[in-house]
Formats: sequence, structure tokens, C-alpha cells
Amino acid sequence: MSELKVDTGAFSHIANSGPISILAYCASSILMTVTNKFVVNGKDFNMNFVMLSVQALVCTLALVVLKALGYAKFRPLNKTDTKNWFPISILLVLMIYTSSKALQYLAVPIYTIFKNLTIILIAYGEVLFFGGKVTAMELSAFFLMVFSSVVATYGDKQALSSKAIEGVSTSVLNVGYVWMFANCISSALFVLIMRKRIKLTNFKDYDTMFYNNILALPIMLVCSFMVEDWSAQNLSVNLSQEMLTVMVISGLTSVGISYCSGWCVRVTSSTTYSMVGALNKLPIALSGLIFFDAPKNFLSFFSIFLGFLAGIVYAVAKQKKQQPQVKA
Repeated sequence: MSELKVDTGAFSHIANSGPISILAYCASSILMTVTNKFVVNGKDFNMNFVMLSVQALVCTLALVVLKALGYAKFRPLNKTDTKNWFPISILLVLMIYTSSKALQYLAVPIYTIFKNLTIILIAYGEVLFFGGKVTAMELSAFFLMVFSSVVATYGDKQALSSKAIEGVSTSVLNVGYVWMFANCISSALFVLIMRKRIKLTNFKDYDTMFYNNILALPIMLVCSFMVEDWSAQNLSVNLSQEMLTVMVISGLTSVGISYCSGWCVRVTSSTTYSMVGALNKLPIALSGLIFFDAPKNFLSFFSIFLGFLAGIVYAVAKQKKQQPQVKA
């Protein structure tokens, strides 16, 4: 019995540890980005919808298991909630598909830097839809985000011109930038419209996770059958044992990110969480330099620094913006 008490106490200490929750959130973010890049970076890989379907299936099954064990609670699938949430699932599919395509064509650091542009779209979307306002400090952060993206673009093209990278051309990079901007727009729409829809449905975190994945799964499968090559030869290339293993790991990390996000907010604060999100861009970008053949020159490193700085400035701006509301 005494051993059980010690174990329970140790688990309780871990569950309420701020530093451990922060490390877990950072690790899950990096792992998912790297595993997704590994899959889409595979030679002749062309079944992004299948990859995303596997991830959604794994995430759904994980939630069902967690619910059965008593660690998660969410609403069962019903007609009313399905009807209300289905448009959100369509936006989710657009967001994650464009994300996978952008990651397929762009290096991880470039992808991470350009994701900052989504913050700008969401901020101004909130002004239009929710009556918010943008402060001078937030504008400064937005300027740094745009500047870092411009620097990253030049760094990417400089690396291409100074070093012959097999299978990569300026036109390929331009395709990647198109997918990236499409991802920024779809991500902003997803966040803004989901915020409104959550108020309508009164969904909790696990409800959102469950409905997002279970409704997106059939949409992605239909899209896959319509636009992707399901021939035996193509399946053998895209769905090897190694690829499937990485897809499953990526699906599990999506559950991990959702859990670790809530865990980090619970044991620290929303401000700390936003700061961690800003700081986390640096290790994610660096992971691309370590694990993949990402551009390595002054401009690429400088763009990572600018993106990192922009995230910190934005997090501080959000903190100052919330202070008067707390005092009131």
C-alpha cells in the first residue's frame, strides 16, 4: 500500500509540474512536425489524404480508448451536432491538407516562419467578426512576421541558386508558397468560424477533438478516392510499413498536442502557454535544419531569429492587452 501511495504522489507531482508540461507540449509539437515532414518528404509520395485519414482514425480510436478508461469525456455522435459541426470539419480538411502540401514543398523552417502569417489574419478577423482591436505592439509583431517571411523566401532561393538540390526548382518553391498562403487563409477561417460554432454548440475540448476527427475522416477518404492513385503499385510505394508506422505516430502526437496544450494552460497560465508557443517556433525550425536538408545560410538563420522574435513580441502584446481586462 505504501508503494502505491508513493507512485500516486509521484504521478500527481508530474501532472501538476509546469516545466514538465511545457517540455511535453514542445516535444509533441516537434515530433508531429518532423513525422509529417518525413512522410510527405518520401520519394514519389502522393497520397496526402490517406496520410491525414490515418491520423484522424488513430486520433479517434485513441479518444474512444481514453473515454473507455475514464480519462476523457465527450458527446456521442448525434444528428444535431453533426449538422452544426460539419462545415467546421470541411474547413479542417482544407487546413490540414494545405498544410501537408506546403510541408511537402517547403523546408520545415520556412513552413514554420510562414505559419506566423496566420496570426495576422486571425487578429484582423477578430476585429471584423468580434469587435476586437489591434494595438501598436501587435502591429510591430506583425511587421516582424512579414519581414521574417520575406527574408526566409530570399534565403530559400539563395540556397537554391548556390547549391544544386536534387528535384527542387524555383517553380517547385513557388508551388510551396501558394500552398502555404492557402493554408494561412484556411487556418484563419477554421479558427475564427470554429470559435463562433463552439459558442453555438457549447462544445468542450474533447467534444471538439472527437467531432473534428470523426467527421473529417469520411471527407478525406472520399477526396482520396476521387483525386489520388489507388493502384496497387502506387499503394506499395505510399503505404509501406515504415510509412504507416510514421503516420500512426503522427496521429498519436496529434492527441498528445491537444492534451499537452490543455495540460500546459492548466498548470501554468494562458500567458505562459502563449510564450511557450512563441518560443517553440525556434526548436521546430531548428529540427528542420537537423533532420532535413533545409537551407543553411545567413538569411535562413536570420529569418528564424526574426520569426522567433515576432512570436515573443506578439505574446507580450497579448499579455499587455489582457491586463486591463483582468484588473476590471
